[in-house]
Amino acid sequence: MSLKIFHICFIILSTLLCAGVAWWCSVNGVAKTCTWIFASAAALLPVYGAWFLWKTRKLIL
Repeated sequence: MSLKIFHICFIILSTLLCAGVAWWCSVNGVAKTCTWIFASAAALLPVYGAWFLWKTRKLIL
């Protein structure tokens, strides 16, 4: 497994984890700040993943 593929898999897993934690925080009544932080991270991680793919499209990693 290349470093590039590992990085993309890690971003996908991190996105799913952030979305799950945001959902858990909202369901269990944890602080709204916690919910917003994890929800925004879940929204921004795919943007970072797309940027990473764009920047490394010609690299062989």
